Amino acid sequence: MTYEQTLDYQFKQLPMYQREGKKAFKKDLSNTLALCSILEQPEQQFKSIHIAGTNGKGSTAHMLSSVLQEAGYKTGLYTSPHLKDFRERIRVNGQMISKEEVIEFVHEFQAKFAAIHPSFFEWTVVLAFHIFAKEKVDIAVIETGLGGRLDSTNVINPELSIITNIGFDHIDLLGDTLEKIATEKAGIIKTNTPVVVVNHSGQKDVFAEKAAKERAPITFSDELEVDTNLTSDLKGNYQAENIKGIYTVYLKLKEMGWNISMDQLQNGLQNVGSNTQLRGRWDILQHKPTIIADTAHNKEGLKLALHQLKTLNADQLHFVIGFVKDKNIEEILQLFPKSASYYFCEAKIPRALNHVALHEKATQIGLKGNSFTSVVEALSAAKREAQTADIIYVGGSSFVVAEVV
Repeated sequence: MTYEQTLDYQFKQLPMYQREGKKAFKKDLSNTLALCSILEQPEQQFKSIHIAGTNGKGSTAHMLSSVLQEAGYKTGLYTSPHLKDFRERIRVNGQMISKEEVIEFVHEFQAKFAAIHPSFFEWTVVLAFHIFAKEKVDIAVIETGLGGRLDSTNVINPELSIITNIGFDHIDLLGDTLEKIATEKAGIIKTNTPVVVVNHSGQKDVFAEKAAKERAPITFSDELEVDTNLTSDLKGNYQAENIKGIYTVYLKLKEMGWNISMDQLQNGLQNVGSNTQLRGRWDILQHKPTIIADTAHNKEGLKLALHQLKTLNADQLHFVIGFVKDKNIEEILQLFPKSASYYFCEAKIPRALNHVALHEKATQIGLKGNSFTSVVEALSAAKREAQTADIIYVGGSSFVVAEVV
C-alpha cells in the first residue's frame, strides 16, 4: 500500500473517536494488551512519563519533550489528535516518524491484528510504543487520549505521572461531575510512582486518596513557591499554569536523578515550537489584521482564551468558530461576546456540528453573524470584513484550527 492507502485504511476502516465519537471508544484495555503481546511488549522496553488532564496536557507534553531534548535525552513524544499529518502523533526528538515506518507497520501487522478489531487509537498507540522501543529512546512523553484509567496508553509503567487541569469534557464517557472526571484521570497514578498534579481543580482529595492507595508520592504544583522567572515561546496566558507544572516536574526529575540544568529547562521552554513543531496554541498566523488560531475547545479552555482576547483591545473581534456535536454548545456559546462578528463553520469530519445548526443556536442567544459550509470559506469572509486593527480568532475545535494552520 502507498502511504495514502495506508492512512485510508487507518481512518476509514478502524473506529476513530476523533471522527466518529463515542462508538469508537472501548471501555477496557484488553485490546491494547493483546496488541502489545503480539509486538512482544514494546511498552516495557523504554522509560516514560505519562500525562492526563482535560486542558493543558498537550502543551505540557510538548514543553516537557522540548526540555528533555535540550538536556540531551533521546525523547519520544506521543500526542493526539494531529492537526495536519497523522505522523504528528509520534515523534522522536521532535521529528515525525517516516511514511515508510507507518506503511511497514501496517503491512506487517494488519493480518495479525485483524482478529482483535482494534480501534484507530489502539492501533496508533501500539505503533508509537513499537517505534519508541525500536529507536531505543531514553524517555518517552506519553499523552493520554481520553480520560486515563481506561485510556489505551495506560498500559505503561512510567517513571512519573502528571495530571493537568480538570474540566467538563467528554462527560458522556468520563462522568458528569468533576469528581467523576478526576477519578478517571487519577487512573494513571501507579504504585510507588511519583505524580505531579498541576491543577487539582478542587479535586485534591480524589488525587490524594488515589496516591495514598498506590503509595505514590504526590506533589501539587499550585502549592509550590516558584522563585524563577520562566517563560515560553507558547504565548497563551493559560500557559503560565503549565509552565509552573513543568518547573515542578523538573524539580521532581532532578530529585530522581535525571540530569537537567536550569538553562536547559529555560531553553526547552523557549524553543517548544522549533523542538517539537507544536502548532495551534495561541498561534498567530498574521498581523494587520491579527489572526490567532487556538485549539481551546471546552468551557474552561475557551474562558481563558476569551479573557486574553479582551486584554488585546482590538477595534473589533471576529470569530471563525466551529464545534463537534458532543459539546454542551449552549453553555459554551454564552461565553462569547455579543459585540463581535461571527463566521460559523464546520470542519471536514463526521463529528462536526452542522454550521446551520450552530448558527441557529448562536442567534438564539444574541450572537450575530453568518454560516459557511467550510472553515476556509468562513476565514476568507472574516478577512474581507476585518480592518487592520481588528483581531480574527479561529477556534472552537482542533479540527477547525487544523484547516487553517
